[in-house]
Amino acid sequence: MFWTIPTLMTWTRIVAIPLIVGVFYAPVDPATRNLIATVMFVVFAATDWLDGFLARKLNQTSSFGAFLDPVADKFLVCASLLVLVHLQRADVFVALIIIGREIAISALREWMAQIGASKSVAVHMIGKVKTTVQMLAIPFLLYDGRLFGVIDTGVWGTWLIWASAVLTVWSMVYYLQKALPEIRARVR
Repeated sequence: MFWTIPTLMTWTRIVAIPLIVGVFYAPVDPATRNLIATVMFVVFAATDWLDGFLARKLNQTSSFGAFLDPVADKFLVCASLLVLVHLQRADVFVALIIIGREIAISALREWMAQIGASKSVAVHMIGKVKTTVQMLAIPFLLYDGRLFGVIDTGVWGTWLIWASAVLTVWSMVYYLQKALPEIRARVR
């Protein structure tokens, strides 16, 4: 199951990272760079939904795909956040909250899996909402202009990225509360 269509789509999110970063070094005007990076992010982010759908539809689910999918998502989001911080479109504090939570919860999930309690930290709706808000905020901030001549994507993106930071903390607290009984049982 290493080279299935869904797994290849997941790999594209990882391959997309240097491409999205590289766009900002391309010798084109800033508005064109922003548009290209935004379109690329949206297309590659859409593969997150599509690879899961195809894996179920084609009966190509695998433990490797289940491992790689969230890793690809986290790489794409974290790399995009670092680009946005570098471009001064996102606050470093927001990036630290989001990236720090991803590291902490990934480590928590790994530990919980090792002790056989991974179900207590399975993906919950609050985590899905957090991810959705991030996936809306990032392209708005990458675009950094007026969409349809009306929507100021910089303002909307800023509000959405801060909302995702709040949801990030909320989801982290939720997962930590779910894991707390196991943590307490083993800290003796």
